[in-house]
Amino acid sequence: MVTAAQPLSSASVPARRVPAVRHLGPNWYACVMGTAIVGTAGAALPRHVPGLRTACTTVWALSLVLLAALLVARSLHWVHHRDQARAHLLDPAAAPFYGCLSMALLAVGGGAVTVGRDWIGTSAAVALDTVLFTAGTAVGLAAAVAVPYLMAVRHRIEPGQASPVWLLPLVAPMVSAAVGPLLVPHLPPGQPRETLLLACVAMFGVSLLATLVTLPVIFGRLLTGGPLPLALTPSLFLVLGPLGQSTTAVGKFADVAPGVVPGPYAEGFGVLAVLYGVPVMGFALMWLCLAVAHVVRARREGMGFSMTWWSFTFPVGTCVTGAEALARHTGLAAYDALTVVLYAVLVAAWAVAAVHTARGLFSGALLAGPRPAPGAPRPATARTT
Repeated sequence: MVTAAQPLSSASVPARRVPAVRHLGPNWYACVMGTAIVGTAGAALPRHVPGLRTACTTVWALSLVLLAALLVARSLHWVHHRDQARAHLLDPAAAPFYGCLSMALLAVGGGAVTVGRDWIGTSAAVALDTVLFTAGTAVGLAAAVAVPYLMAVRHRIEPGQASPVWLLPLVAPMVSAAVGPLLVPHLPPGQPRETLLLACVAMFGVSLLATLVTLPVIFGRLLTGGPLPLALTPSLFLVLGPLGQSTTAVGKFADVAPGVVPGPYAEGFGVLAVLYGVPVMGFALMWLCLAVAHVVRARREGMGFSMTWWSFTFPVGTCVTGAEALARHTGLAAYDALTVVLYAVLVAAWAVAAVHTARGLFSGALLAGPRPAPGAPRPATARTT
């Protein structure tokens, strides 16, 4: 099996153009996701802060620029380094990151309607979101099927290799479920609105059930196999993604359901937003504490920066939007306070990850090829850049 961590010899790979993107993997879309969520989550904070919305719109615009740049760079990667692109698909440590492409498209598209409309206008924002939502949903549903299929029939995975990274392609449909309701009011009344809303509910089910069968494997690996390798420890935060995003999604369903679905169902969505969101957010906070404890331990043992640090951003951001949804539907000040605290954590995590990433880009370290240990090939699961 060829993996992303096993560079082909110079004799077997002809000279290629654009060498800078040879090792640019799909995990880089996490930068876009983490940046976009800072803008969209900040726009709904319970307290008005002068200049905050402008700052959030600026951050969203940055995520749009990053998305455009990465789409170009990844296209060059596939054109000029197809061998490496195929190696990523055959690497069980890299293939799940193809779900990040979907979530990057969806996060930027949702941000266009949430804050981007302030600068580009509502019509352009809706048009941009429609394109990105359609593309992101198609990619996400494909990844949710293709990546588990590859893991089953092409990858060779040992029981001890279970990782939170496996959740990435599975949570992508949940992001579609949470972002899709933003477009419902912009469709013609009647069946178009109801169809999109119920399609989002269906994708909620796809992601939720897939997560429920995968999460026990990850949790069991953590309890029986010991802590994750240092570089992979931040990926524990990825578990927060489906938890926070599903809470956000049911809140969005309840927001747009009145007038879209019949009265009893609309009321049911309002009930679901609270009865589902409250316990799931409780579990998310428990997992957040567990993940923080593991990260503190790993940091003390010498964990340095890697691209897995972007796991601190988007998953936490989904918990911010989930807490915002609970604040709207319960009216409790406790959830307002939780929203503010989590958003402060999100901004701090984004700033740290962004600074280290920029430093690694300028130095060239993050785009360099993997460096196996002398005398032995580097394990695929250790590649984080």
